[in-house]
Amino acid sequence: QVQLVESGGGLVQAGGSLRLSCAASGRTFSSYVMGWFCQAPGKEREFVATISRSGRVTYYADSVKDRFTMSRDNAKNTVSLEMSSLKTEDTAVYYCAARPPQYSAISDSPNQYASWGQGTQVTVSS
Repeated sequence: QVQLVESGGGLVQAGGSLRLSCAASGRTFSSYVMGWFCQAPGKEREFVATISRSGRVTYYADSVKDRFTMSRDNAKNTVSLEMSSLKTEDTAVYYCAARPPQYSAISDSPNQYASWGQGTQVTVSS
């Protein structure tokens, strides 16, 4: 099972930008479909973005489309989430996740991800 560690969260004003990173352990990182999810207080965990094993295919939640960009570097075992034009409603804990390696399809369902990082807090102030 892959181990995931997120970084890059923080406090930013509305309209600003942040870059989240997720570092993965192991030598088979390119075998994993990866995703970003977020969870605000009192809310369920929500899908943000997902990326295919190669990085050629991405899919975003409507709420972040055209504002967030997910990418991966399989040589460095990392995935990133570039967040721009941030809104106060983007405030949440952001989690990096990996699907089991036998599954190649991207997914927006948290139930289809088996490995999770500890999360990084993103706070957007008005």
